Amino acid sequence: MNVYDFHPGTLPLLISIPHAGTFVPETIAERFTLAGSHLADTDWHVEKLYGFAREMGASILKANYSRYVVDLNRAPDSASLYVGNPTSPVCPLLTFNDEPIYSPGREVGAAEIDMRIEQFWQPYHQRLVAELKAIRQRFGYALLWDAHSIASEVPSLFIGVLPEFNFGTRDDASCPRAVADRLLDLVTRDGKFGAVLNGRFKGGYITMKYGQPQEGVFAVQMELSRRVYMDEAAGTGWNPERARSAQALISQLLASYLKARD
Repeated sequence: MNVYDFHPGTLPLLISIPHAGTFVPETIAERFTLAGSHLADTDWHVEKLYGFAREMGASILKANYSRYVVDLNRAPDSASLYVGNPTSPVCPLLTFNDEPIYSPGREVGAAEIDMRIEQFWQPYHQRLVAELKAIRQRFGYALLWDAHSIASEVPSLFIGVLPEFNFGTRDDASCPRAVADRLLDLVTRDGKFGAVLNGRFKGGYITMKYGQPQEGVFAVQMELSRRVYMDEAAGTGWNPERARSAQALISQLLASYLKARD
């Protein structure tokens, strides 16, 4: 199994999809609890949701291994992403519902974490860095869109129901505020979905690490509530009608993002 799939594009836009992977090596899967085996925190179908972006000309980098194997949106040293608000480590031990991923006594240890970082985390980030560099050399700048989704309600992470569209720019550090405001306005003006900028999700490690506007690299994290394109109550199924509506709006967002340098 390849660590990632990559589709080269023709635009200064790279879409990163770090949490849609579902592959777990058997030597790891056999140690999972029932809760862990469900891979509940997967960003289900996000690669399918953004499939239209290939025709737009975007480059797309999609991870194939589960975030339970290694979380590509966490620092390799598991440093917290938010001051005063601990985040899950690079190799998580608990699901978002605080259920153990591993059977008792079979958790991942320090040496294995180092191995997984080398085998799964580093190749994805090396390709991400290389592609951003290539795009910047070609166009003079690069636009990174980090694509995610999450359950609409996760009591351990936030109170109540999450807005549908959650933009994160690390409090304007990874992308100029004017650019993010235009994205936010597109959603709120449409009126069908709710949206917030730098709310509960301000952007993870990828946004924080690679969003360097002063060096010509903008980065936005998009955290979508699953109800935008799925029937959450029915499990992890894809809803074509909802997805089409969401894709139309996401296409507008990406088109607006491509005007970031205007």
